[in-house]
Amino acid sequence: MALWIPITLLAAFLQNLRSAAQKHLKAAMGTTGATFVRFGFGLPFALVFLSLLLVTGDRSLPVPDLRFYSFATLGAFAQIAGTFLLIYLFSFRNFAVGTAYSRTEPAQAALFGLIFLSEGVSIGALTAIAISVLGVMLISIAHLKMSARNLLASVLAPNALLGLASGMAFGVSAVSYRAASLSLGGPDFMTQAALTLVAALVVQVTAMGLWMLWRERGEFARIARAWRVSLLAGAAGATASFCWFMAMTLQNAAVVKALGQIEMLFTFAATVFFFREKITGREIAGCLLISLGIVVLLFLG
Repeated sequence: MALWIPITLLAAFLQNLRSAAQKHLKAAMGTTGATFVRFGFGLPFALVFLSLLLVTGDRSLPVPDLRFYSFATLGAFAQIAGTFLLIYLFSFRNFAVGTAYSRTEPAQAALFGLIFLSEGVSIGALTAIAISVLGVMLISIAHLKMSARNLLASVLAPNALLGLASGMAFGVSAVSYRAASLSLGGPDFMTQAALTLVAALVVQVTAMGLWMLWRERGEFARIARAWRVSLLAGAAGATASFCWFMAMTLQNAAVVKALGQIEMLFTFAATVFFFREKITGREIAGCLLISLGIVVLLFLG
């Protein structure tokens, strides 16, 4: 089994945990604050990851160039935008539709990978991405009466458009982080991923911290009151990002994110086995399509 596969599976699991923590935080603070905790509480963990790699191994810190800083900064701001839009979707009554559309990230990452890095994707990988995205779309309209009108209304709804925008931002960030990490050229994929993560988080914490000092100072007090859950979100988010960055250093970002759709299966497993909620036949069919897409990706991608 290629190393990027178990790393991606771990990243998807941890991202699911981080998302659950951020949903909880959205009730205790504004969208900006819930977005910031992922980065502000994640930076110390990222610094620990990088320090451990440098101390425990015979590694030297690579020297970043302009290409690294450019792509790391682009990825950082795109990730802020994607996270903000995703958390904002929780304010909608039917946020699941918008969240589902944000899962078009692999397809959008394939497009941006072609534009930014001239990286093509195999027919097998494109097929896998299409199958998985179809599964996500099916889940997105699981509670609507199946009709062309409802499908069109679902696509054009504000939460769906915000979800597509979130997926676009995440697609740009994924490809940008891969480009930044690859530009370092060594010493190994773990150190490259850790340094890229630290650089991105420094940009994100600085930018969002200054914004909050200027416009939303009250968010700092709300974050302080919810520091335990914020710490969980930061730890899970930083570790998930480290895993994503490692996987995307080893493999095409679109392919990694396509396998990352397994996060949706983790979500439904929690819904059924922990929260004892019922899911519809369409949701089951969507999960099966996502699973099929993953199988196709692993064997033909």
